[in-house]
Amino acid sequence: MTQVILFNKPFHVLCQFSPHEQKTTLKDFIDIQGFYPCGRLDYDSEGLLILSNKGSLQSLISQPRHKMTKTYLVQVEGDIGSSALTALAEGVQLKDGLTRPAEAQRVAEPDWLWPRHPPIRERRHIPTSWVELSIREGKNRQVRRMTAAVGYPTLRLIRIRIGPWSLTGLNPGSWNFSDVPEKIETKLNRLEAPGPARKNGRGNNAQRPTSSAPGRPRRKS
Repeated sequence: MTQVILFNKPFHVLCQFSPHEQKTTLKDFIDIQGFYPCGRLDYDSEGLLILSNKGSLQSLISQPRHKMTKTYLVQVEGDIGSSALTALAEGVQLKDGLTRPAEAQRVAEPDWLWPRHPPIRERRHIPTSWVELSIREGKNRQVRRMTAAVGYPTLRLIRIRIGPWSLTGLNPGSWNFSDVPEKIETKLNRLEAPGPARKNGRGNNAQRPTSSAPGRPRRKS
């Protein structure tokens, strides 16, 4: 049975259980065997981290083909406008490719938000804005690079939702167990099923149709 832990990762905590000489890790908050992070959250980011006893959930969360949405609250430097929000939603060209379509909207600073320690840097004559951004992929430091690409550097980044799971009710550094929706459990079972159950009843050793016409060379994985 799949078990899930929801953790509100504080700022400057490493997403690993192995000890680090100078940095705080998950071990300082969660002392339960057999659970591992499903995806990562950068050292300088905050918010929702999912841990599970089932490795297939990592694939379900992290691989874009499964389309599990991740939603972030982003504080950016500057007074962000509609053109930048449209660019974020339609896709931003990064060094490693164009980002997929996303959802981006400007929001007010949440009244439930905890203070960050240390606080963000602030410039006296430059305002800040808050954006709620939902993406369905996971390029390295993607949200930060997206906002920088449209001219609004990220100052603070908080993940508030992954698929059906949210940060609601969790204070920084706290965690709790959560149920796994039946729909997701079904997907996990499919991911873990042997070959014949995955590809239209065709097993891994099944013969593929042959053709006398020359085909394209097979791509190496």
